[in-house]
Amino acid sequence: MWFGFELAIGIYAAMIGGIYAFQRSLMYYPVKTIASPDVYGLAGVKETSLTSFDGTELQAWVHPASSGWPTILYFHGNAEHLGSRAAKFSAFIDAGFGLIAVSYRGFGKSDGSPSEAGIYGDARAAVDFALHTLRVPHHELIYYGESLGSGVAVQMASERTPGLLALEAAYTSVETRSAELYPFIVGARHLVIDKYDSLAKIGKIKTPLLMLHGEKDATIPVRMGRELFAAAHEPKTLVVYPNVYHADFSNEQILTPLLAEVRKYKLIKPAKH
Repeated sequence: MWFGFELAIGIYAAMIGGIYAFQRSLMYYPVKTIASPDVYGLAGVKETSLTSFDGTELQAWVHPASSGWPTILYFHGNAEHLGSRAAKFSAFIDAGFGLIAVSYRGFGKSDGSPSEAGIYGDARAAVDFALHTLRVPHHELIYYGESLGSGVAVQMASERTPGLLALEAAYTSVETRSAELYPFIVGARHLVIDKYDSLAKIGKIKTPLLMLHGEKDATIPVRMGRELFAAAHEPKTLVVYPNVYHADFSNEQILTPLLAEVRKYKLIKPAKH
C-alpha cells in the first residue's frame, strides 16, 4: 500500500517538475512562418528590424500616421504572427492611424525564445523606436494590447505614459488564469514563471483606458476583464460585445470605440496647411 502511495507521489512530482521545467514551451505558441506585408495586402507598410536590449533582432512593421493622427503601437497575442492581423492593421491605417507592430522574440522573423522579461524588453525597443527614431511624441502613441499583448501593453503604460491604453481580451494575470485552467495541480499559480500580473499594475496607470471584451470569450473570461477594469483609474471605458468570442472582433467593433476615445481625448489634431 505504501509503495503504491509513494509511487503515485513520485509520478505526480515528476509531472509537476516537467511542467515547471518546460512551461514556456507549453505557454507560448510562436508562429514562425510569415511573408512580407505586401503579400497580406498591406501596401505602404514597411518591414524593419529593431534590436532588443540583449541584442536580439526583432521584426517590425511600420506605417506612418496621416497628418494629425496618433500612432498605434500594437502588441500581438499568442499563437499568431503579424500577417494574421493584416485586416486589423489595414483598418487602422485606412482610418488614419500610424502603425508600429513588433514581433516578440521567437515569433515571426524575430530571433530568440519568448519569456516575460524578454518580451517586455522587445516592447521597450518598439517604444524607443517610436519615440526616438520616428519622433512620435508619447502623447500621440496608443498602446494596443491583444490577449497576451494586453499584459505587455499594461507593463509599457506603467513605465512610459501613452496618449491612450487600449486592451482587447485582457486578463488579470497569467498566473491566476493558469491556476483556473489547471486546478488539479496543487499550487499551480506558484509554479508560473511568467506571470504578466496586469492586476497589480493597472491601478498605477493614469492614462485613459479603453477595454474591449467578448461576453463569450472562453480563453480569457469576461469576468477577468471586468475585474481588471474595476481596478483601473478613471478615465476608463469598457465595451463588452455579447456575441463575441476571444479573437473574432470585427474591425467595426474595434474602430468604433477606438475612434470615439481618440476624439474624446483630442488625440487627432487638425491637419497643418
